[in-house]
Amino acid sequence: MSRTNFQELLDAGAHFGHLARKWNPKMAPYIFDQKNGIHIIDLHKSVVKIDEAAEVLKEMARSGRKVLFVATKKQAKDVVATKAAEVNMPSVTERWPGGMLTNFPTIRKAVKKMNTIDKMKEDGTFEKLAKRERLQVERQRAKLEKNLGSIRDMSRLPSALFVVDVQKEANAVKEAVRLNIPVIAMVDTCCDPTPIDYVIPANDDATKSIELIMDVMCKAISEGLEERKLEKEKEADAAPAEAAPAEAPERKLRPRRGAKAEKAEAAPADEAAPAAEAE
Repeated sequence: MSRTNFQELLDAGAHFGHLARKWNPKMAPYIFDQKNGIHIIDLHKSVVKIDEAAEVLKEMARSGRKVLFVATKKQAKDVVATKAAEVNMPSVTERWPGGMLTNFPTIRKAVKKMNTIDKMKEDGTFEKLAKRERLQVERQRAKLEKNLGSIRDMSRLPSALFVVDVQKEANAVKEAVRLNIPVIAMVDTCCDPTPIDYVIPANDDATKSIELIMDVMCKAISEGLEERKLEKEKEADAAPAEAAPAEAPERKLRPRRGAKAEKAEAAPADEAAPAAEAE
C-alpha cells in the first residue's frame, strides 16, 4: 500500500515546479508538462519516490541510526523542526554551520561548551561570576542553543540527510557527498538531482507540500522505531527462557548429600579390606 497518493499531493500543491525558463534539464524525467510558463511535476513518479525514501528511513530507524533533517528556508524550518523533534531526530533549521559534517569534532566541542554552561548553572558556579561575565556567558549560550540546540544529542555523524531545497542547502549536500552520507531530498524543477541518492520530485516552496512529505517520512521513522522496540522486548523475554533449562539438569545431577551419608557408604569398604588381607 502506498504511503501517500496522487490526490493528496495534488491538494498540497506538490505538482507546481518553477518557471520553465529557470528549469534544470536534468529534472526532465520528472516533469509532466508546462502550463502558463510553469513546469508541472509528474506526481505519479513522486508517489513512487516518496515510498522508496520512506522505506529507507524506516529501515534506518529500525536499526537505530540517526537521520539529520536540514531546512533553513522560512516555509520549511518550523515544520521540519517540529516533525523531526516528534521522532527524536536531529535537525538544522537556523543556519548550516560550515564544516558541520566534515569538521564534526569541532561542532561537538561547541555542543560540549553549551553543556558545560548548563552544569555551571546547576552547581551554582554561574551565580559566583561577575554580572558582566554572566551576561557574556548567557549570550554565548543563547547563540549556541539557536544554532546547535537541535543536534546536542547527536554524538556521531548521521547515517543520512533529509534536505528541503537542495539549492539553498548546497553546502550541506556537498559535505554529505564528500563523506558518502546518503542524501534524501525534496527536489524542485530548478535543481540538479545528480548528487541526491533518493530524489523526491516535489514543490519545495509550498508549506503544505513540505508538511505532507515530512509527515510521511516521520511516520515511516516512527514505524521503524516501534519495530526496533518490539524486537528488543522479544530478545529480553527470550534471554531468561533460554537460560532456565541449563540450570535444571545441574540440580538433578548433583543432589546435596550430608557428611553422615558419605561415612555410611565408606564403612563397608573399610571393613572388607582386612578380610581380603587375611586370605
